[in-house]
Amino acid sequence: MADINSFFSLKNTIGNLTDNDINQTANYLEAIEAFTRTTYKSIYVIDYEVKGFEYVSDNPLFLCGNSAAKVKEMGYGFYFKYVPEKDLELLLKINTIGFDFYEKIPLQERKDYSISYDFHLKNEEGKTILINQKLTPLFLTESGKIWKAICFVSLSTQQNSGNITIIKKDGAQKMTYDLTTDCWKSVKKIELSMREKEILQYSIRGYAINEISEKIYISPDTVKFHRKKLYEKLGVANIYEAISYATINKLL
Repeated sequence: MADINSFFSLKNTIGNLTDNDINQTANYLEAIEAFTRTTYKSIYVIDYEVKGFEYVSDNPLFLCGNSAAKVKEMGYGFYFKYVPEKDLELLLKINTIGFDFYEKIPLQERKDYSISYDFHLKNEEGKTILINQKLTPLFLTESGKIWKAICFVSLSTQQNSGNITIIKKDGAQKMTYDLTTDCWKSVKKIELSMREKEILQYSIRGYAINEISEKIYISPDTVKFHRKKLYEKLGVANIYEAISYATINKLL
């Protein structure tokens, strides 16, 4: 029977923190709180030393009807209450393979990688939603262990749980995990067509669909078609996420 400790790898046990470890975190939650006011996503911070949540935003998407303070208090017990059993097993699997992956990365690069995955949350009425979580290290100990990590929660654009992906911050490396063969597979870097780049560039400048169609001499429906295909290619839900993804991963 799994318990909360199952989420925490023995390979990432946090021992005594040094002064340098602690000094990294001075007032950092103020910046995270400010950021949460600018995004529709739910945000929380994991502290692997205390094995719980250090911060939970007020966005209700992740809370299943609870207050942010209540979810923070519940910590990883939240998952045991609100994640279906099959997906709970998936989360435990992701935890194991994720830490195993980070153990093989050079210390100086460990903060450059983020892991993304999808799973279901259920409310007390039994209704479920499929969400996506993207988790990236915030602070490492001097010995290279992940001490604190930040997680962004949004509605998934996929149809099923899983979709486990690790990506380097510059988009130079992307890996997906095949649950059937239990191994990581490299994914070729996404390349955008000239039309997709045009639509993104005009969208960045604030042009609406009708205005873009006039600029590039295609119908509004064709612009919508290209945007839909772009969202599918990037695994995003809207133009704002597409712009963010393309910018972060240097696709433009």
